[in-house]
Amino acid sequence: MKSRNDTFADRLETAAKAKQALLERARAKDPAKDPEFAIRQEARAAAAYARQEREADRQIAKLAEREKEAAERDARKAEELALEAERAGRVTRQKTASLAEQKAARDARYAARKARKK
Repeated sequence: MKSRNDTFADRLETAAKAKQALLERARAKDPAKDPEFAIRQEARAAAAYARQEREADRQIAKLAEREKEAAERDARKAEELALEAERAGRVTRQKTASLAEQKAARDARYAARKARKK
């Protein structure tokens, strides 16, 4: 306990003794001296390793899923492009046929007009 007659040196000495007592108690509780400490550390290390393995497996599965989705997306895109190209080809053929029919009709009218004039 603190008394009014304690000098500064007495207080320093008391503080040093308290610090030393704390160090001694901490050394007594040193986990390296505990025989179960090594077992607990090994269990923690095993759990951490298992956790890392599970995380790696999840990452691999996630990457595989992303690659699968990308492949499906690419396949759908290629299919859509093929359908679009087919539609464009069909439209072009229809326009070409329509133009040919129009030209044939125009030529027939022209020939009929020429025939009437003769």
